[in-house]
Amino acid sequence: MTTRYSQLVDREFDVVVIGAGMFGACIAYAAVQRGLSVAVIDKGDFAAATSSNHLKVVHGGIRYLQHLDLVRLRESSWDRSNLLRIAPHLAYRIPIVFPTYGYGSRSKTLMRAGMFAYDMLTLDRNRGIHLSKNRIPNGSVLGKQELLEMFPGAQEKGLTGAAVFYDGQMYNPARLVLAFLQSAILKGAVATNYIKADRLLRDGTRIVGCGATDVPSGRQFEIKGRVVINAAGPWAHRLLDDGLGIKLSPVPSFSRDLSFVVKKSINSSHAIGCQTESADSDAILDRGGRHLFLVPWRGMTLVGVWHRLTAVNPDEIAVSREELQLYLDELNSIYNGLQLRLSDITRVNTGLTLFGSKDEQDPSGAHSFAKRSMVVDHSKNGLDGLVTVIGVRATVACSVAEETIRLVEKKLHKKVHRMSSTWKPIHGGVISDFDALVDDIRHQLPSDNESLATAIAHNYGSEYSELFACADDALLLTALNGTNVMAAEGIHAVRNEMAISLEDVVLRRTELGTAGDPGVGVIERIAEVVGRELSWDSIETAKQVRSVRKIIEQGGPWEMFEKSAELEMNT
Repeated sequence: MTTRYSQLVDREFDVVVIGAGMFGACIAYAAVQRGLSVAVIDKGDFAAATSSNHLKVVHGGIRYLQHLDLVRLRESSWDRSNLLRIAPHLAYRIPIVFPTYGYGSRSKTLMRAGMFAYDMLTLDRNRGIHLSKNRIPNGSVLGKQELLEMFPGAQEKGLTGAAVFYDGQMYNPARLVLAFLQSAILKGAVATNYIKADRLLRDGTRIVGCGATDVPSGRQFEIKGRVVINAAGPWAHRLLDDGLGIKLSPVPSFSRDLSFVVKKSINSSHAIGCQTESADSDAILDRGGRHLFLVPWRGMTLVGVWHRLTAVNPDEIAVSREELQLYLDELNSIYNGLQLRLSDITRVNTGLTLFGSKDEQDPSGAHSFAKRSMVVDHSKNGLDGLVTVIGVRATVACSVAEETIRLVEKKLHKKVHRMSSTWKPIHGGVISDFDALVDDIRHQLPSDNESLATAIAHNYGSEYSELFACADDALLLTALNGTNVMAAEGIHAVRNEMAISLEDVVLRRTELGTAGDPGVGVIERIAEVVGRELSWDSIETAKQVRSVRKIIEQGGPWEMFEKSAELEMNT
């Protein structure tokens, strides 16, 4: 990857992207695929916010049948297929079970009809997906006893069985973002983390770049661009307001979405959707309350999602223990026998997601998700050269990127290559047989370790040789105690993936801290490896270890929620 900022100055880019989460990364990749010169920056690390802190489900849009929103259903199916096609190491299918009850709106008959309709509306959903493990089958149904054998805690009153629907899952969202960025860089893009956009540069009625600060050094400089794309997520509208006095209309509202990882494995292969009392106010064909999902992930279970409409500053988003306990109580009440406690939570995932509400004062608590991502051309504000993008969810990032770059092409009045970013595999995605890839990796490890080889195959895909090239000692290719991570991954993260802190390595470049606590010894060992690469002394190494230990021991950012409670509205 690039140096900190040397390639950002003394030139003009066609496109400058502010924000390197999922949407910014996909926009940068879509732009560079068309031959545009691109710079993409982020004030923190790549994918450090919502893009790596969500339920990790790649949604195919079946719930939009309830809304009779067939356009969005088709778009969601296409977006899911795209990720399964171009990133087969980091996105794969997962079956999700929905229990059925009685003979009404929650019946097996209605669910079977809904799945048939969905299957017919998405007949092209497997187009271009060559890996069999990623192809989405038709929906099916289970009998009552079959369901209870799989999920003995399902509510039994009125239970008739279940519907089985297939969706997608991300193995490691942060590495998915990184794979898009790596693909963009290989095409000539300049991507740099820890570069903060302080202000937008204005020349009359045009935005011509941004003033920026290199966060580690404090050095200030300017990045020039013919078009600036403000893809800073929940920070995007604040950058506009603070820097230009522009307010988006409608003003975006955000939900603090929350899920968490628990130690228990509820089911190793299937997810389950458990119905709650919270209504979906947009549903035309109403089946009752929304669902909480128990999703298998790396031998543990992801649980979520809870939504809370919030006006809190995105830098202060956090969760209290009391709130987590309320969510555990709700979960324990709708799935029998869980008896989950706070001590079972190993990692909290939370971030701000674009949200909408029909009536924020509605005492019923009914809520409505934002229907579309926001792609705003600010020429309507009298400012050309500026586009703001705020995405709804990670699944749709590629299609939003395509829409954004089509707009950019018109603004540049420039003939560009008509190459889509949605068919060619991204970095690590050239895989014809995933099991064969795992076997290849196993044979190159100093000792046979299938679980380690599988994790490497998921995280690095077909480009795993870059990782192995960083190890001049066989010990660097052995799993750190009790994990599926090698010390060589810390070296690779620094040399090839722009990690500059231990947190970058533990929480985003590797899977060490993404599901829970790997142990003090493991953190100290990876800190030793990373510290050598970054020339840390013993004081700095200890400081980095303490910082990461604090995050991991909390299970996530829990401590600041109470300060902003008065700004929250529980939905």
